[in-house]
Parts: sequence; C-alpha cells; structure tokens
Amino acid sequence: MSSPIAVRNPSPTASIFNHKSQQKPRLAAQYLQAVSQADSLRRSSAASVMTGSTATATLTDKDSSITASTLVDGESTGGGGGRRSGATTHGHWDEKPSLLNTPTVAPNSTQVFQTKHVEFGHCADERFRHISQHIPGTLFPHHNEDDPPYYILLSTYISYVILICIGHVRDFFGKKLRTREYRHLMPNNGYAALNSDFDSFYTRRLKLRIDDCFSRPVTLVPGRTIVLLDRVSNDHNKHYEFTRTHTRALNVSSYNYLGFAQATGGCADAVEDGLKRYGLSALASRAEGGTLDLHLQAEALVARFLGQEDSIIASMGFATNSATLPALVGKHCLVISDEYNHASIRVGLRLSGAMVRTCKHNDVKDLERVLREAISQGQPRTHRPWKKILVVVEGLYSMEGSLANIPAIVALKKRYKFYLYVDEAHSIGGMGPQGRGVLNYFHVNPKDVDIMMGTFTKSFGASGGYIAGSKALISALRPRVQGSSYAESITPAVLTQIVASMGSIMGIDCPEYYQSLAIAKSKERSRLRVLEGLERVPTAETRGFEHLGPAPQHLLPHWLTLPRELRDGSEGRERLHRLAFNARYLSRGLAKLGFIVFGHEDSPIIPMLTFNPGKMPLFSRMMTERKVPIVVVIVGYPAVPLVASRIRFCLSASHTKWDVDELLRACDEIGTVLDLKFAGGSHWSVEEVIERAVELVNSDD
Repeated sequence: MSSPIAVRNPSPTASIFNHKSQQKPRLAAQYLQAVSQADSLRRSSAASVMTGSTATATLTDKDSSITASTLVDGESTGGGGGRRSGATTHGHWDEKPSLLNTPTVAPNSTQVFQTKHVEFGHCADERFRHISQHIPGTLFPHHNEDDPPYYILLSTYISYVILICIGHVRDFFGKKLRTREYRHLMPNNGYAALNSDFDSFYTRRLKLRIDDCFSRPVTLVPGRTIVLLDRVSNDHNKHYEFTRTHTRALNVSSYNYLGFAQATGGCADAVEDGLKRYGLSALASRAEGGTLDLHLQAEALVARFLGQEDSIIASMGFATNSATLPALVGKHCLVISDEYNHASIRVGLRLSGAMVRTCKHNDVKDLERVLREAISQGQPRTHRPWKKILVVVEGLYSMEGSLANIPAIVALKKRYKFYLYVDEAHSIGGMGPQGRGVLNYFHVNPKDVDIMMGTFTKSFGASGGYIAGSKALISALRPRVQGSSYAESITPAVLTQIVASMGSIMGIDCPEYYQSLAIAKSKERSRLRVLEGLERVPTAETRGFEHLGPAPQHLLPHWLTLPRELRDGSEGRERLHRLAFNARYLSRGLAKLGFIVFGHEDSPIIPMLTFNPGKMPLFSRMMTERKVPIVVVIVGYPAVPLVASRIRFCLSASHTKWDVDELLRACDEIGTVLDLKFAGGSHWSVEEVIERAVELVNSDD
C-alpha cells in the first residue's frame, strides 16, 4: 500500500472533521507536463524581463489548473538549489528544477502529493520506513564511542594554543596602538570597562573567526529545505552586508523532527481558521485575562497524550525548566543532575537554592553511587535527612544524541524512593511507536515518572513547553510556575498548531481511525515478524497505557476541521516511520563510512565528530558551496568539551531517502578531504551504503 502522505483519496464519509474541498488529483502526466511548461516559461522569462506575477501553466483539466512552479518547486516563490542572482517582482524567485525542488522519482498515475516537495519531501516507497522502539526485556545497548588517533587530539590542543596566543598578542598591541577599537575593554573617562577583557576573549578571538557559520539569516518555511539570505563580510565577520541573492539548501539544521513546519496542509489550514476566530494574541498573562478555552483544551490534550492527569503549558521552552525547578525544590533539598543536562535546567537549579550534585552522563551505576552517598550522609554539617531528592535527566540529549536509560533509572527510583524529572524536549513527538517520547520508546508506564517536561518546538512545529504530572502536583505548581502564570500566554495560532499536530499524531476517535489502525497493524506485523518479544509491547488496551489510543473528540475544539489522513492517524504514523528510518540510516551510514558518530542510532540528532576546531567552519562552508547546498549545525566549546567539536545533523520526517543519500555523499567527499574518518572496523564505500540502505536499517547489528 502506498504512503498516506502521498496517496490522498477523498473520503466519502461525512464527519465533523471533514476538511475543506480538495483539488483533483495530480497525475504523473500532468506533473511532467507542468514541469515542461514551467521550464519553457522560465526560459522565456529570462529572455524578456517580466514585470507581472509568476506565469501560470494551465493543465488540460480546467478544474486542476494550478501554478506550474507549485508542482515543480512546491511553492509559488520558487525552490531551486544553489545561488540565484536575485528576486523578481513580488519576491517570486526564478529558480531552476533541481534535487531540492523536484522529486527524484516522479509520481505514478495513482499518487497525489498534497505536500510541497520543498517543505515535505515526496516519498511513497514503503521500504523506507522503520519503527522506533526498544523491546521490553531486551538489553539496552551501550554506545561505545571511538577515540581518535593521538595526533588528532594533539593537533586540536595545539590549534587552541596557537589561537589563544595570537589573540593575546593582538589584544596587547591593539590596546597600545588602536585604543579606539578597544575602548569598551578599558577604563575610559572615569568609567569602568563596559565588558571584561577576559570574559569576552573567546567570543572576540575564537568564535568571531567562524561567526559566518552561526546565526545565518533565512526566509520562508524551514522545512525539508531552507532559503539562506546570502551575505558577505569585509571586516572579518564583524559586520555583514546582504548580497540581495539567496540560496535554497537542504535543511538538516532545524528542529523539525516530524516535518510539521509547513505553510500548507491540514495543520496550516486549522491555524488559519484559528486566526480568524481568535485573532493574533490573548493580550494578557494566564493569571489575568489571558486564559482562553484553547489553553484549557491544549492542557487536557497534552495530559492525555502523555498519560498523565494534568499539565501546564508555557510560552517558552527554556523558561519551562528555569521557572518550574525553583517551584519544585528549595533549601534542604537535593537535586542529582546529569552532567550534560541543558542550560535551562542548570539555570533553574541555581535559582532554586537546592543542593546540586552531578552524576556522569548516562551512567546508572554512578547515579546509584551518588544516591547511596547522599542518602547515607544527609545534609552537610547537620547530616539531617534531605527534605526531598529529585533526579533530573533528559530523555534525548541535544548535543550527544544519546537516550537516557529510563527503565534502569525507574528501577532505581522504586528502590531509593526519589522523585524523577524527565526533560523530553527533543524526544517527545519524535520517539516511540506512537510518538509519545522516550517513555514510549522504552514502553515505560508514564505514571512511573513524577514530572514530565517537554517543548512544542521540535516535533509539533509550534513553540512553548509543558509540565505534566499528577493532578495534585500540577495544582500545587500552577500558581508558583511564573513562566506560565505571569508570562505572556501562548497565542491562539500556536495553540491551534499544537492541538492540530498532536491530534494528528494520536488520531481522532472516529470510525476512520480504527479502519486505518487495522491496516497499520497488519503492515507492522509483517515488518516486525522476525523480532522476538513483541508480545511484551503494551498497546492502548494494556492497563496503564490507555493514553496510546486516539484523542477523544471532546478534547479538540468543536470548530477544528482536519482532513481524513490527519484525523485517522495515518499521516502521523507515516511521519514517525519516516523519521525513524532516516535517523537510523544516517547514523549507521556515517559509521560505515568511517566517521566517529555519537549518540543512539534511533536518535534524530546525529553528532559527527571533527575534533579540530578549524575543521568545523571548513565543513560547514564546503557543504553550502556544493551543487546541492546543505545547511548543517557546527558545535564547539563551551557547548561541548574542548576537544569534542562536532557537526550536528537534525533529521526530519520531511527528508526523503534520496536526501539522506545526498547528505552521505557530501559527508564522504568532504570527510575524505578534511581527514575526518577516524573510526575503526570495516568500512563501506558510499555507494554500497546507499545501495544497502534498507538492509543497513533493518539489521540487528
């Protein structure tokens, strides 16, 4: 059976969730005709300057008359890869067909693609699907991180020494000879220095050299592809000038795990309806007049999605952690935090006034050692028992790509009776068979976790965060979490996006859902028939896991309309399976090519180590200069250890298998040039990796 995202047949069943009328199917002949006509129109427009709007190619079927560039590029503003000379009238860009805006495999006569290829890639091949889960009762594999050769570590330290020495020499002579440029670092006219010379040294002397690889300005939808606004600097990255050109590039830098960053589709239509109904903002905080019915519905839906009794939502993910932790713990409390926890957790713990101890990253034995010592010794000086002990971990670590061993931590929790706080900012929505996060991935009962935190930014195409737990806990936190009560409330448009995307992942409790679920189960049984232990995997009928079922209709706004593929959950499952395949394929593919890859192979975040700081910007710039440009994220100190600089790939369900192929080819070529292949073991050629992709993903190794 073809992909539910690709094949969209109109539903004859009447329902309150019926969507707006859809245009007629686009057949393969119409698709190719539109490509040809669009190409000829663009050639003619290049010969004679056009001052009107983008030309339209009319197909033979009058009812299916559409813009040619919509079929080819996926949007009326263009979508080709590579740099272009500028923008045409009304911002419509003239771009040629390329891998980024034209599917590698043309659709057949029965396929209808409603998504834009530049936002969500067209891929109907069911072979390129996988289910993200860990079978209960099986050993959770510990990822062994390879060490680079000693000459790589030595050259990395030498590189930093050279940069630091040159920086201090420049500062010494600069303060003597170019005092005007260093005025903000020195006392002036009785005023103290505005900035500390030492504190700003790293930013001025190290980061500034590679600043062109950070904070790149973009425009349009950050989906499968992204459009960069080209810029140049004539003063070593101190100031930038825009060239009035743009670059369409493959996007592996955005947090768009399920591909809901779309300007079209069922969720976007729902947001548009919400804007017309509620306007742009609630114009108040939740504690005053800013609590809409949408806020209450979203909180109830989030609690149902997570399997908890109640939840609080806030307008900022960072503030969700930093404002909640001080409300949970205080003086005479102990918090044990993973050494790689996010900055928002660290800020919240500093504000709380609690005693903080760290444990080694993802090391359950070290966590138990710290627990035993803390419980036996009690508080410093008095040795009285702690008021409470809270363990804080992340479900998926954003810089490491590693998953917390939740089953082992829950087992410790039951033995030592501490409270458990799990930050699922990067795992919620994108991990697990039903997208319920890392607990769903391990099939852990959500009631075993006391406080669940997450954000709506990564998988739901929205913004903000949530805290979920028992009714008693949330009722006590609600007036004390300032990030929710006194900050601006989440806007109606964002709330609608949250409800629509979360509802599409869950599916809506309607006849179409159960029809789609029966088809999905038969496909999964054939795909997973060789795996042992599937009988231990809980379902929505299992006690304690009822939240894995569909969303009740009363939890969604009565005016919300979703197309069939969203309300029956088929598109949500499709996105989850595409993301799981892409993540495992890239992680295992890079390892087979010889790169040192951190993290778990099912993680949508794949860090690839470069070690030497000078190789980070070179890799980033070479990726954007390719025929098919690719935008990546580079990560260095202080976000990661000094000698662990890395490239971080963030994959999405919107990427196709051919996108990952192109990414692997680019990494193979650039990695060979920059000497980045340090991993041991047997290596494959890039063409062998691409040819054996399905085997690579489905193997047990």
